[in-house]
Amino acid sequence: MTSAAPLIAFQHVSKSFDGGAIKAVDDVSLDTAEGEFLAVVGGSGSGKTTLMRLANRLIAPDSGNITIAGEDVAQVDPIELRRRIGYVFQSGGLFPHMSIADNIGITPKLLGTPPKEIAARVDELLDLVRLDRTQHRDRFPHELSGGQRQRVGVARALAAKPRIMLMDEPFGALDPLTRDALGDDYRALHRSLGLTTIMITHDMTEAILLADRIAVMRSGKLLAEGTPTELSESTDPYVGELLGTPRRQAERLQILQPKDGAAPQGGAT
Repeated sequence: MTSAAPLIAFQHVSKSFDGGAIKAVDDVSLDTAEGEFLAVVGGSGSGKTTLMRLANRLIAPDSGNITIAGEDVAQVDPIELRRRIGYVFQSGGLFPHMSIADNIGITPKLLGTPPKEIAARVDELLDLVRLDRTQHRDRFPHELSGGQRQRVGVARALAAKPRIMLMDEPFGALDPLTRDALGDDYRALHRSLGLTTIMITHDMTEAILLADRIAVMRSGKLLAEGTPTELSESTDPYVGELLGTPRRQAERLQILQPKDGAAPQGGAT
Protein backbone atom coordinates (compact mmCIF):
# COMPACT_ATOMS: atom_id res chain seq x y z
CA MET A 1 0.00 0.00 0.00
CA THR A 2 1.20 3.51 -0.78
CA SER A 3 0.84 6.57 1.45
CA ALA A 4 -1.66 8.10 -0.99
CA ALA A 5 -5.29 8.25 0.05
CA PRO A 6 -7.12 5.03 -0.88
CA LEU A 7 -9.51 5.07 -3.82
CA ILE A 8 -11.99 2.87 -1.90
CA ALA A 9 -12.17 2.87 1.89
CA PHE A 10 -14.42 0.96 4.29
CA GLN A 11 -14.23 2.49 7.76
CA HIS A 12 -15.71 0.51 10.69
CA VAL A 13 -18.53 -0.76 8.47
CA SER A 14 -21.19 -3.09 9.89
CA LYS A 15 -24.32 -4.59 8.36
CA SER A 16 -26.89 -6.89 9.99
CA PHE A 17 -29.96 -8.69 8.71
CA ASP A 18 -33.05 -10.23 10.35
CA GLY A 19 -33.30 -7.53 12.98
CA GLY A 20 -29.68 -7.87 13.99
CA ALA A 21 -29.74 -11.67 14.30
CA ILE A 22 -27.27 -12.07 11.42
CA LYS A 23 -24.20 -9.83 11.48
CA ALA A 24 -23.06 -10.12 7.86
CA VAL A 25 -20.31 -7.47 8.12
CA ASP A 26 -18.86 -6.74 11.54
CA ASP A 27 -16.78 -3.57 12.03
CA VAL A 28 -14.72 -3.94 8.85
CA SER A 29 -12.09 -1.37 7.88
CA LEU A 30 -10.38 -2.01 4.54
CA ASP A 31 -8.61 0.23 2.02
CA THR A 32 -8.02 -0.31 -1.69
CA ALA A 33 -5.43 1.81 -3.49
CA GLU A 34 -5.97 3.20 -6.96
CA GLY A 35 -4.82 0.66 -9.54
CA GLU A 36 -4.83 -2.21 -7.06
CA PHE A 37 -6.36 -5.65 -7.60
CA LEU A 38 -7.79 -6.77 -4.27
CA ALA A 39 -9.28 -10.22 -3.73
CA VAL A 40 -11.68 -10.75 -0.81
CA VAL A 41 -11.61 -14.43 0.16
CA GLY A 42 -13.88 -16.39 2.47
CA GLY A 43 -16.41 -19.18 2.61
CA SER A 44 -20.18 -18.94 2.28
CA GLY A 45 -21.61 -16.57 4.89
CA SER A 46 -18.29 -14.80 5.46
CA GLY A 47 -19.76 -11.42 4.47
CA LYS A 48 -17.64 -10.84 1.38
CA THR A 49 -20.53 -10.34 -1.05
CA THR A 50 -22.38 -8.11 1.42
CA LEU A 51 -19.25 -5.95 1.66
CA MET A 52 -19.22 -5.51 -2.11
CA ARG A 53 -22.93 -4.69 -2.27
CA LEU A 54 -22.33 -1.98 0.32
CA ALA A 55 -19.70 -0.35 -1.91
CA ASN A 56 -22.13 0.62 -4.65
CA ARG A 57 -25.15 1.17 -2.38
CA LEU A 58 -27.13 -1.89 -3.37
CA ILE A 59 -27.59 -2.02 0.40
CA ALA A 60 -26.77 0.52 3.12
CA PRO A 61 -24.56 -0.07 6.17
CA ASP A 62 -25.93 0.04 9.69
CA SER A 63 -22.85 1.91 10.84
CA GLY A 64 -19.52 3.13 9.54
CA ASN A 65 -18.89 4.81 6.23
CA ILE A 66 -17.57 4.02 2.77
CA THR A 67 -15.72 6.50 0.60
CA ILE A 68 -14.72 6.41 -3.05
CA ALA A 69 -12.09 8.93 -4.12
CA GLY A 70 -12.66 10.63 -0.76
CA GLU A 71 -16.41 11.04 -1.32
CA ASP A 72 -18.88 9.44 1.10
CA VAL A 73 -21.02 7.10 -1.04
CA ALA A 74 -24.01 7.82 1.21
CA GLN A 75 -24.00 11.36 -0.22
CA VAL A 76 -23.95 10.21 -3.86
CA ASP A 77 -27.04 9.36 -5.90
CA PRO A 78 -27.01 5.53 -5.96
CA ILE A 79 -27.88 5.28 -9.66
CA GLU A 80 -25.13 7.72 -10.60
CA LEU A 81 -22.72 5.84 -8.35
CA ARG A 82 -23.51 2.46 -9.94
CA ARG A 83 -23.01 3.85 -13.43
CA ARG A 84 -19.49 4.89 -12.44
CA ILE A 85 -18.61 1.43 -11.10
CA GLY A 86 -18.45 -1.72 -13.23
CA TYR A 87 -20.08 -4.79 -11.67
CA VAL A 88 -19.55 -8.35 -12.91
CA PHE A 89 -21.82 -11.09 -11.54
CA GLN A 90 -21.00 -14.78 -11.29
CA SER A 91 -23.53 -15.75 -13.95
CA GLY A 92 -22.80 -12.73 -16.15
CA GLY A 93 -26.18 -11.23 -15.25
CA LEU A 94 -27.08 -10.56 -18.88
CA PHE A 95 -30.56 -9.54 -20.00
CA PRO A 96 -31.81 -12.67 -21.85
CA HIS A 97 -34.19 -10.80 -24.18
CA MET A 98 -31.50 -8.39 -25.41
CA SER A 99 -28.78 -8.97 -28.00
CA ILE A 100 -25.15 -9.01 -26.96
CA ALA A 101 -24.66 -5.55 -28.48
CA ASP A 102 -27.66 -4.18 -26.57
CA ASN A 103 -26.47 -5.79 -23.33
CA ILE A 104 -23.04 -4.18 -23.64
CA GLY A 105 -24.49 -0.82 -24.71
CA ILE A 106 -27.19 -0.55 -22.03
CA THR A 107 -25.29 1.78 -19.66
CA PRO A 108 -24.04 4.18 -22.35
CA LYS A 109 -27.62 4.28 -23.69
CA LEU A 110 -28.96 5.19 -20.24
CA LEU A 111 -26.30 7.90 -20.04
CA GLY A 112 -27.55 9.41 -23.32
CA THR A 113 -24.60 8.43 -25.50
CA PRO A 114 -25.41 8.80 -29.24
CA PRO A 115 -26.18 5.49 -31.01
CA LYS A 116 -23.15 5.71 -33.33
CA GLU A 117 -20.82 6.10 -30.37
CA ILE A 118 -22.49 3.19 -28.60
CA ALA A 119 -22.06 0.95 -31.67
CA ALA A 120 -18.38 1.86 -31.88
CA ARG A 121 -17.92 1.26 -28.15
CA VAL A 122 -19.61 -2.16 -28.41
CA ASP A 123 -17.24 -3.20 -31.21
CA GLU A 124 -14.24 -1.90 -29.26
CA LEU A 125 -15.25 -3.87 -26.17
CA LEU A 126 -15.95 -7.08 -28.07
CA ASP A 127 -12.42 -6.84 -29.45
CA LEU A 128 -11.09 -6.11 -25.97
CA VAL A 129 -12.66 -9.25 -24.43
CA ARG A 130 -11.65 -11.39 -27.43
CA LEU A 131 -15.08 -12.02 -28.96
CA ASP A 132 -15.48 -11.78 -32.73
CA ARG A 133 -17.81 -8.84 -33.28
CA THR A 134 -19.41 -10.17 -36.47
CA GLN A 135 -20.21 -13.50 -34.83
CA HIS A 136 -21.43 -12.25 -31.47
CA ARG A 137 -22.92 -8.74 -31.47
CA ASP A 138 -26.36 -9.81 -32.76
CA ARG A 139 -26.63 -13.07 -30.85
CA PHE A 140 -28.49 -13.59 -27.56
CA PRO A 141 -27.07 -14.79 -24.22
CA HIS A 142 -28.57 -18.29 -24.47
CA GLU A 143 -26.64 -18.81 -27.72
CA LEU A 144 -23.27 -18.31 -26.00
CA SER A 145 -21.14 -20.58 -23.86
CA GLY A 146 -20.62 -19.80 -20.18
CA GLY A 147 -17.19 -18.32 -20.85
CA GLN A 148 -18.50 -16.17 -23.69
CA ARG A 149 -21.34 -14.87 -21.52
CA GLN A 150 -18.86 -13.96 -18.81
CA ARG A 151 -16.72 -12.09 -21.34
CA VAL A 152 -19.83 -10.15 -22.36
CA GLY A 153 -20.46 -9.43 -18.68
CA VAL A 154 -16.98 -7.95 -18.39
CA ALA A 155 -17.50 -5.91 -21.58
CA ARG A 156 -20.81 -4.54 -20.29
CA ALA A 157 -19.20 -3.58 -16.97
CA LEU A 158 -16.49 -1.68 -18.88
CA ALA A 159 -18.88 0.10 -21.27
CA ALA A 160 -19.10 3.39 -19.36
CA LYS A 161 -15.30 3.45 -18.81
CA PRO A 162 -15.38 3.02 -15.02
CA ARG A 163 -12.32 3.44 -12.82
CA ILE A 164 -13.53 0.71 -10.49
CA MET A 165 -14.60 -2.88 -11.15
CA LEU A 166 -16.43 -5.00 -8.59
CA MET A 167 -16.47 -8.71 -9.43
CA ASP A 168 -18.56 -11.25 -7.50
CA GLU A 169 -17.19 -14.78 -8.06
CA PRO A 170 -16.76 -13.85 -11.74
CA PHE A 171 -15.14 -17.10 -12.87
CA GLY A 172 -16.52 -19.56 -10.33
CA ALA A 173 -19.11 -21.22 -12.60
CA LEU A 174 -16.71 -21.82 -15.49
CA ASP A 175 -14.81 -24.95 -16.45
CA PRO A 176 -11.14 -24.94 -15.36
CA LEU A 177 -9.59 -24.14 -18.75
CA THR A 178 -12.02 -21.29 -19.47
CA ARG A 179 -11.65 -19.99 -15.92
CA ASP A 180 -7.86 -19.91 -16.21
CA ALA A 181 -7.89 -18.17 -19.60
CA LEU A 182 -10.51 -15.59 -18.62
CA GLY A 183 -8.73 -14.84 -15.35
CA ASP A 184 -5.48 -14.16 -17.20
CA ASP A 185 -7.28 -12.01 -19.78
CA TYR A 186 -9.04 -9.96 -17.11
CA ARG A 187 -5.79 -9.42 -15.20
CA ALA A 188 -4.25 -8.06 -18.43
CA LEU A 189 -7.26 -5.74 -18.91
CA HIS A 190 -6.95 -4.56 -15.31
CA ARG A 191 -3.36 -3.52 -15.98
CA SER A 192 -3.81 -2.05 -19.44
CA LEU A 193 -6.90 0.00 -18.54
CA GLY A 194 -5.56 1.17 -15.19
CA LEU A 195 -8.53 -0.24 -13.28
CA THR A 196 -9.03 -0.68 -9.57
CA THR A 197 -10.59 -4.10 -8.98
CA ILE A 198 -12.17 -5.79 -5.98
CA MET A 199 -12.89 -9.45 -6.67
CA ILE A 200 -14.88 -11.75 -4.40
CA THR A 201 -13.79 -15.38 -4.48
CA HIS A 202 -13.80 -18.48 -2.27
CA ASP A 203 -10.73 -19.81 -4.11
CA MET A 204 -7.40 -18.92 -2.51
CA THR A 205 -5.45 -20.22 -5.50
CA GLU A 206 -7.34 -17.85 -7.80
CA ALA A 207 -6.76 -14.98 -5.37
CA ILE A 208 -3.01 -15.61 -5.21
CA LEU A 209 -2.68 -15.88 -8.99
CA LEU A 210 -4.69 -12.77 -9.88
CA ALA A 211 -4.64 -10.28 -7.02
CA ASP A 212 -2.03 -7.86 -5.70
CA ARG A 213 -3.38 -8.21 -2.18
CA ILE A 214 -5.83 -10.49 -0.39
CA ALA A 215 -8.34 -9.81 2.39
CA VAL A 216 -9.65 -12.81 4.34
CA MET A 217 -13.14 -12.69 5.90
CA ARG A 218 -14.99 -15.07 8.17
CA SER A 219 -18.34 -14.63 9.95
CA GLY A 220 -18.45 -10.97 8.96
CA LYS A 221 -15.00 -10.18 10.37
CA LEU A 222 -11.90 -9.14 8.46
CA LEU A 223 -9.29 -11.55 9.80
CA ALA A 224 -6.23 -10.46 7.83
CA GLU A 225 -5.12 -8.59 4.71
CA GLY A 226 -1.95 -8.33 2.70
CA THR A 227 0.18 -10.09 0.14
CA PRO A 228 0.50 -13.90 0.41
CA THR A 229 3.83 -13.36 2.20
CA GLU A 230 2.23 -10.96 4.67
CA LEU A 231 -0.72 -13.31 5.21
CA SER A 232 1.69 -16.12 6.03
CA GLU A 233 2.66 -14.16 9.15
CA SER A 234 -0.93 -14.20 10.46
CA THR A 235 -1.49 -16.23 13.62
CA ASP A 236 -5.16 -16.84 12.79
CA PRO A 237 -5.65 -20.59 12.16
CA TYR A 238 -8.35 -20.04 9.50
CA VAL A 239 -6.06 -17.73 7.49
CA GLY A 240 -3.30 -20.32 7.73
CA GLU A 241 -5.65 -23.08 6.59
CA LEU A 242 -6.82 -21.06 3.57
CA LEU A 243 -3.31 -20.03 2.62
CA GLY A 244 -2.16 -23.65 2.77
CA THR A 245 -4.88 -24.87 0.43
CA PRO A 246 -2.99 -24.28 -2.87
CA ARG A 247 0.10 -26.04 -1.51
CA ARG A 248 -1.92 -29.03 -0.30
CA GLN A 249 -3.68 -29.28 -3.67
CA ALA A 250 -0.35 -29.11 -5.53
CA GLU A 251 1.10 -31.85 -3.31
CA ARG A 252 -1.89 -34.13 -3.93
CA LEU A 253 -1.68 -33.52 -7.67
CA GLN A 254 2.02 -34.35 -7.60
CA ILE A 255 1.20 -37.71 -6.01
CA LEU A 256 -1.79 -38.52 -8.21
CA GLN A 257 -0.42 -37.46 -11.59
CA PRO A 258 1.72 -39.97 -13.50
CA LYS A 259 5.44 -39.40 -13.58
CA ASP A 260 7.08 -38.35 -16.83
CA GLY A 261 7.16 -41.31 -19.20
CA ALA A 262 4.87 -43.45 -17.08
CA ALA A 263 1.54 -44.61 -18.46
CA PRO A 264 -1.43 -43.58 -16.27
CA GLN A 265 -3.35 -46.37 -14.54
CA GLY A 266 -6.12 -47.67 -16.80
CA GLY A 267 -4.80 -45.66 -19.75
CA ALA A 268 -5.63 -46.45 -23.36
CA THR A 269 -3.39 -48.89 -25.15
